[in-house]
Parts: sequence; C-alpha cells; structure tokens
Amino acid sequence: MNDLADHARRLRSLPPSCGPVRLIAVDGHAGSGKSTFAGRLAAALGDAPVLHLDDLATHEELFAWTDRLMEQVLEPLSRGETAYYAPYDWTARRFGPPRTLDPAPVMLIEGVGAGRTAMRPFLAGLLWIEGDREASWERGRDRDGPGLSEFWDGWTAAERRHFAEDPSLPFTDAVIRRMRTGYRWLKGPHPTAVASQLITESEG
Repeated sequence: MNDLADHARRLRSLPPSCGPVRLIAVDGHAGSGKSTFAGRLAAALGDAPVLHLDDLATHEELFAWTDRLMEQVLEPLSRGETAYYAPYDWTARRFGPPRTLDPAPVMLIEGVGAGRTAMRPFLAGLLWIEGDREASWERGRDRDGPGLSEFWDGWTAAERRHFAEDPSLPFTDAVIRRMRTGYRWLKGPHPTAVASQLITESEG
C-alpha cells in the first residue's frame, strides 16, 4: 500500500484531459468518504483545487447539474480559462456569490456522479471510493443527524435511480479502499492506460 504522495506523482504524469488540466473524478456512494479522501489527495498534490459537486447540485436538482457544470466549469477550463461558478447554499436554498477556479496541473472533482457519462471525456482518471451502498448511506445519516432524515430519504431514492441509469463503477480506473491507516488503490474494472499508471503490481 503506497502513500498518497506516490499516487500524486503518478497523477501529475498523466496527459492533460481538459485543456491544460488533468481532471480527476472521485465518485462513490453518499457517505463513503469521498470528500475526506479528495482533501487528503489534494494536499498530497500540493493543495490542488477541489470542486465539490454539492456546490452545483440543489434541493430540486440533486443530479441535474450537468449543464451548469459544463457551462460554468468544464468549457472554460478546456479553453485554458478561469472558471466562475456560483456555489449553492443548502441552508439559504439559493446560489451564492461566484467563486473562481483557475486551471491547474491537476484538479479534483468529487461527488456522487462525478464519473457520469457526460463527464468522462473530460477526465484524466476516474477513482471510486469503495463502500457498501447501505452502509455508506447510514454513515451519512449519522453524520447529518435526524433533522435531515427526510432529505436522506429523497436522496437515496435519487441516487439509486442515477446509478441505475448512468453507473460510474464499470468505468473506474482505480478503486480506493479505506484502510485502518491510509488507503489502498486497487485496479478498477475499466482496463485503461490510466489504470496501469496509477496502480503498481504490488497493489494488484
């Protein structure tokens, strides 16, 4: 099991995929630990920018954020330009002031559906956080508390529909397994050149 510095070095060596950016998606079930992993990987990459899909989704559009992501983020980055996106405020239920996202050598995009079909042409790599669906959702419910139980009821139904219609896991380059200390990177089901660069033989 290599530390994240090894994998960060490999990610930096991948060909750019979205203009000058090597865009790496971190997908998985809600509550599986995507945000924590993305934060640690970003630190290993020298504070690489991380775009959280929670900033683009809304209460009414849990998964219907593709056009917003394309127009505000992916299209500008593909031209080598600074992206401007308005993050959604889940408490106020409205979009907040725009944030900037400058092109960087490696950028992470994390959230449920980060590896959806429309995204994959822009990706240098797709990572999946391993985790049982029901167990991940239970962790999410415990984290957010009983006040959001109704939201989680709606979310889990929407997530089931999303992955039934547009699964990410079959196209994953690497599966990330959470260990007691650190992470283990395993070959994903999608045999690409990216996977061979990200996974060493010892990791199988």
